[in-house]
Amino acid sequence: MGFREDVKQIKALADENRLAVMLSLQHGEKCGCVLLEELNITQPTLSHHMKILCDSGLVNGRKEGKWMYYSISREGIAAFREMVGTYARCDCETKEAGPAVCACEPTA
Repeated sequence: MGFREDVKQIKALADENRLAVMLSLQHGEKCGCVLLEELNITQPTLSHHMKILCDSGLVNGRKEGKWMYYSISREGIAAFREMVGTYARCDCETKEAGPAVCACEPTA
């Protein structure tokens, strides 16, 4: 992935409603109507947030009749964790770094 795709996923989680959705979906697939009740938001607001989460690859959506059901994307979450790990580490954490001085901590 490139920076643009990484930013898309990071921005998808940079909202309190979307974080609440992610926590709610940890317990399994949910209908949009259930998420509406849990979050106490309007349907257009939920649709907006779910589009962002689905477009980022973190959430899957499926339509059944007139209802939308949402679930966490295992592949999307695995890719997100790997992506964050790319940015949130120091070279001292890799085998290739060897016994070099860590750049994370100031030297005495």
